[in-house]
Amino acid sequence: MSKISPLSGFPELLPAQRAVEREVIASVSRTFELHGFANIETRVVEPIDRLAKGGEVDKEIYVLQRIAAEPDAKADLGLHFDLTVPFARYVLEHAGHLEFPFRRFQVQPAWRGERPQEGRYRQFTQADVDIVGRDELPFHHDVEVMSVMVDALGRLPIPRVSFQFNNRKLIQGFYRGLGIDDVTDAIRVIDKLDKLPADEVAAMLVERVGTTPEQAQRCLELATIRVADTSFVEQVRALGVTDELLEQGLAELAAVVEGCRAVAGDRVGVEANLRIARGLDYYTGTVVEIFMEGYERLKSVGGGGRYDALASDGRTTYPGVGVSFGVSRTLIPLIADGVLSGSRPVPSAVLVALNTEDDRAASTRVAAALRARDIACEVAPSPAKFGKQIRYAERRGIPFVWFVQPDAGADDLRGQVKDIRTGEQVGADPSTWTPPEADVRPSIISTARTTATSETEENQ
Repeated sequence: MSKISPLSGFPELLPAQRAVEREVIASVSRTFELHGFANIETRVVEPIDRLAKGGEVDKEIYVLQRIAAEPDAKADLGLHFDLTVPFARYVLEHAGHLEFPFRRFQVQPAWRGERPQEGRYRQFTQADVDIVGRDELPFHHDVEVMSVMVDALGRLPIPRVSFQFNNRKLIQGFYRGLGIDDVTDAIRVIDKLDKLPADEVAAMLVERVGTTPEQAQRCLELATIRVADTSFVEQVRALGVTDELLEQGLAELAAVVEGCRAVAGDRVGVEANLRIARGLDYYTGTVVEIFMEGYERLKSVGGGGRYDALASDGRTTYPGVGVSFGVSRTLIPLIADGVLSGSRPVPSAVLVALNTEDDRAASTRVAAALRARDIACEVAPSPAKFGKQIRYAERRGIPFVWFVQPDAGADDLRGQVKDIRTGEQVGADPSTWTPPEADVRPSIISTARTTATSETEENQ
């Protein structure tokens, strides 16, 4: 057989690594549910014209087509490249069956045909949380959704993350107060500050947007404001620009920063960063980018904001606010660097040893009794010396080995259970014995903290 070459951009995780991903997904899902968000899953394909951006088909879209299609047949379906487009369609299609405001979370893969690199893959998993209203959505939902994601990421054993907030009303009002006509283009130019020096961005504002050098300088002064509290309000006002929309944006941003700071622990930073603009045109208010300490090279690992027209059927408009966390974008580099690992590659907490092949039925009864109490276990694949069976458990990361009592009656399941890490061995009955909570299921081992803790411990 010829050597199999991996497909670039389509990462596959080994069992212990997959355990990390599953625990992270389970953790964020539980947090979303604690806040009353319902889970949905949308189909992976959408019509090409729905996936198109601004009327143009993105070249990064993967199309879906039958291999037996006619040579000149045009593909009309594509794999979704994010979870927002299918969610917008889902709201329109099922609006008559949904209760608004609709609170949803979604954790699914997406596909994007871009050049693979660290943190950017052709297949990746995202976790999105949104609230959508019908015709209107009060601003307090902005604070709520952002606070939910702050809570969710604060529970994960990953390096400290920073939520950096801004508000498009603040930016638009400031530019309008300055007398800049093409506000949208000015926002696009300012959004390049992460890639270009400030003087080049200022020159672009003058040449492309038509600002005066003085106006360009004010735009840069606004973009340099970055604080961890609401003191940005007075800093912006000190720039001498007045506008009603600006004041609304300042008030909304202050509310979001205060609300998120109230729920953020030591693992999460919250800042007002007036450089953040988010390139997508449909954001109309709150915007956020999420960064991870020590991994700034990944750029943002999440983001989102307020959009006042997620979808419309011509009669009804559905405004919303949401934020997305890049599960693959965050976890795969952390796993590769050894920051995160799984405590074991299998779910089994117990290996039930096998005395002889004739005793397999007895070992199977013990395993069934443990599973009836939600203790994951497996029976040894073959009888062997106990030392060899213990080494088998060690290779699989199974912490306990259960020795069945030889010649025991069918109703007597008592035996000996050994913690192969410490060597401690005690008599036990599968109807009452329980492993320590930390050993019940695989956990996340993280060097991002001073002690390795399991995801379950994080929620206690």
